Amino acid sequence: MATGRLGIGIVGAGRVGAVLGSAWRATGHDVVAVSASSEASRERADVMLPGVPVLEVEEVVGRSELVLLAVPDDALPGMVSGLAQLGCFKPGQIVVHPAGRFGVEVLAPATAAGAIGVALHPAMTFSGTSLDLPRLTGCPIAVTAAPGILPIGQALAVELGGEPFVVAEEARLLYHAALAHGANHLVTLVNQAVRLAQAAGVADAGALRPLLETALDRALRESDAALTGPVSRGDSGTVRGHLEAIEAAAVGARVDDEPAVAAELASAARTYRHLATATVERCEALGRLNPEQVRQLGQALAG
Repeated sequence: MATGRLGIGIVGAGRVGAVLGSAWRATGHDVVAVSASSEASRERADVMLPGVPVLEVEEVVGRSELVLLAVPDDALPGMVSGLAQLGCFKPGQIVVHPAGRFGVEVLAPATAAGAIGVALHPAMTFSGTSLDLPRLTGCPIAVTAAPGILPIGQALAVELGGEPFVVAEEARLLYHAALAHGANHLVTLVNQAVRLAQAAGVADAGALRPLLETALDRALRESDAALTGPVSRGDSGTVRGHLEAIEAAAVGARVDDEPAVAAELASAARTYRHLATATVERCEALGRLNPEQVRQLGQALAG
């Protein structure tokens, strides 16, 4: 590969760092050191990177030809600047981070010292276990780097088993917002749907699986053509009934002295209103709803 065989240091044995280190190790790179600040991360390092010494961050960086800074997004700028002030980075060293939010500008203190900056963001969720390794195969990986450095970033992504694609520096935050909105908020939405079904006496969350999986697949393949349900049909009475049922369930949970359940159901009602309103707007723009249907749906959603 264009990157050669490298001595890799992992700063942060969290869910992402340990898995990426393990994946690169499997391709023949040598993981020379890892930092782990918690008991959970030390255990993860033992499992995912057996035999790799656990060292302080400065020592990890000092030993590495490629250093992966796998730390929380908000901690990344301070870590980079702090390590640069300590003189830890060296010319020719590859410095990589997997934070979706940032491009390579955040690595400026390292590149000022002669390091090579690369941002790699696998578009997947991580469990921090060996189950993640096969999921990297074919995974889209966003690469951001200076033009002359892009081939290095792309080669590193390919070695992980992924499919690299380029995201411009100025577009990273919007790109990450798209992924977080789609994936993280999808989990919240599905959990709320499961809670509503449970409140209706449907104990098995798997009962929702066929519908939800089909809806996601169709949305990705067909875009707006996948929109179905009461809002897209203009069924304002059904929408009003849904909200009344959810809110009644929340009241019932409060009466039954189940404040946590009541709070979850009330939150689901708010989410329903917001997403249904967005769906009304989309269906109106597509010409699926006439003005009278839009008005009636708006009244139903206003409660």
